[in-house]
Amino acid sequence: MTMKDIARELDVSISTVSRALKGQSGVKDRTRSKILQYASKHHYMPNLIAANLRSRSSRLIGVIIPEFTNYFFSCVLSGIEAAASKEGFRIIVAQSKDDFLREEEITHSFLEARVSGVITSLAKGTTNIQHFQDLMNQGIPVVFYDRISTDLPTDRVVVDDYAGAFAAVEYMIKTGCKNIYFYSSPPHLEITKNRRNGYLDAMHKHGFKVTPEMLPLCDNRQEAIKLTQKILKQEHRPDGFFAVNDMTAAGILYACKLAGVRVPQEISICGFSGDAISETTDPLLTTVDQKGEEVGQCAFQLLLHRLTGQEHAQKMIVRTKLLLRGTTKTLEITDKP
Repeated sequence: MTMKDIARELDVSISTVSRALKGQSGVKDRTRSKILQYASKHHYMPNLIAANLRSRSSRLIGVIIPEFTNYFFSCVLSGIEAAASKEGFRIIVAQSKDDFLREEEITHSFLEARVSGVITSLAKGTTNIQHFQDLMNQGIPVVFYDRISTDLPTDRVVVDDYAGAFAAVEYMIKTGCKNIYFYSSPPHLEITKNRRNGYLDAMHKHGFKVTPEMLPLCDNRQEAIKLTQKILKQEHRPDGFFAVNDMTAAGILYACKLAGVRVPQEISICGFSGDAISETTDPLLTTVDQKGEEVGQCAFQLLLHRLTGQEHAQKMIVRTKLLLRGTTKTLEITDKP
C-alpha cells in the first residue's frame, strides 16, 4: 500500500494524501478523515527509504554483521537495537556472510538508502576498505566493532582481546599445561593479532617455546575436528588448546571425545566469545566472555556522538571476563607460611 494507491482509490491527488497523512493544512476535514480511515484499514506504512531519498536525511542506522548465526554477533545486534530504539532510531540489518563482495554491495545499498550512519564488523576476507571510505566521503559516519580497520579514522569498539587471551592461557599454564596450541583466524584481522599476542606473551612469560605448528589457521568447528584428530596422533601431542572462538573450541572438544582423550584430565580446552554453545557442551566449555550486548550499546553511543557533533575518532574497549568451566582444570591454591 502506497500513497499512490490511496490516491487512486479515493480519487484524490497524491499531494492531498501526503498532506493528510502528515497532518498538514490544506485538506478538507471530510477528505482527511476518508484518507486516514482508508490508510488505517489497509495498514498503510510510510516508505522510510523513499522518504530518506527525498529529504536526504534519516533516523535509520545501517548495521552489518558477518553471520546471523554467530551468537556474539547476535548479541551485538541486540545491544545496538536496544540502544537505537531508546533514541528514536531504526536499524537496517544486513549479513555479509564473511564475503568481501557482499559487504561492498551492502555499503552501496546503505548509501542509496541515505542511512544516518553505519555500524559494522569486517568480513574475514576484507582487506580493501575503500567502500567504507566511500560512505565517509558522503558524510555517513562509520563505527567499527570487533573486527576493525585501523586504516580509517573511524570510531571503534573492541573487546580487550589481548588481556582476555593472556589471562586464559596463563590460567591454563598455572593449572599444569605446558604445550598449548592456539587455533587462529586470518592473520590480517586485528582480533587475531591481539589474541595471538596475548597467547604468545603468556607462553613466553612462563618460559615455553612456541613453534609455527602450534599456531595453525583454524577458526571453525568442522576444520577444528579434522585438524585436532590429526594432532592428537602426534607423538608429542599438546596438553592444552586455546581457540580463537567457541565454535572452534567445541570442535576440538568433540575430536578429543572421538579419540577417547579425557578433558580436562589429559587435555585442557579454552574458547573465546562466551557463545551459547559453551553452556551446552559436555563438559561445559571454559571461555572468555566478550560481552556482546555491551559492545553493541557502545557502538551505537559512539555513532550517536558522531551524529551530534563529535569530531575526533574514539576507541572504546570492553573488558573481557574468563568464565571457568569444565574443560580446564581447577587451580589449586596453597597458603604459604
